[in-house]
Amino acid sequence: MNICIVGLGLLGGSFALGLHQLKENFYFIGVDNNPEHAEKALALSIVNEVLPLEEAVKKAELTVLAVPVNAITQLLNPVLDILPANATLVDFGSTKEMICRIAEQHPKRAQFVPVHPIAGTENSGPEAAFAELLHGKIMIICDKDKCRPESLKLVETLFTKLMMRLSYMDAEAHDLHLAYVSHLSHITSFVLGATVLDKEKDEQNIFNMAGSGFSSTVRLAKSSPEMWAPIFSQNSRNISEALGSYINKLQQFKSYIDNQDETASYDLMQKTNDIRRILNGIK
Repeated sequence: MNICIVGLGLLGGSFALGLHQLKENFYFIGVDNNPEHAEKALALSIVNEVLPLEEAVKKAELTVLAVPVNAITQLLNPVLDILPANATLVDFGSTKEMICRIAEQHPKRAQFVPVHPIAGTENSGPEAAFAELLHGKIMIICDKDKCRPESLKLVETLFTKLMMRLSYMDAEAHDLHLAYVSHLSHITSFVLGATVLDKEKDEQNIFNMAGSGFSSTVRLAKSSPEMWAPIFSQNSRNISEALGSYINKLQQFKSYIDNQDETASYDLMQKTNDIRRILNGIK
């Protein structure tokens, strides 16, 4: 099977490397507007060749858009225009409502399967890719009823082979839930990092005093602004709602600190400890 990957970074590269491990008859065609990324992906054997977009798409049975969501919205209809009749298009975007709305009226809409792999690191580029990134992670497939059965089956089969757990939801619900459980955590990390940088002008102090708690909380602040700024823009309505709830909780906690109300802060933290049970999958 010929697979075209548009965007040879962490997600696109890891998808290809994961399939490489299956030792099946896959041939990977890369597309990237960064010549250094394209060259590196070839050197790392992520892809077999690099071609211009139109040539690559027309040669492939599966095309994957693994680029920032603003690039996905620009590429979606042009790629569908040239997509072969027997081919399938997938996007890896972290937002779905706007992307699905753009594809809605296209005559080849049924060949498009919108997905979101809940996987990633704070690193980017072809060097960041690794074969096990997607293993055991959740793959959300959106609006599956609008996808033709053979395209949906292809996508389900490939991601199941990568040991991913499949989940299904509509695009609107996806963006609402992700605003709270993903997008908000990235904003928190960025803002905490910015707050510390504003206060601590001596970089050595940050290095010397930062414990594991700070390091783990700001890990996401090392993520690519090129990727995350468009996500925040496309999902602004839901993120604004999530931020409003979060700010209210912060103000509540601030009042406990200002009033030295240890009982109230203890109760809030104890109640929140239940997140451990949820994340561990305990009913």
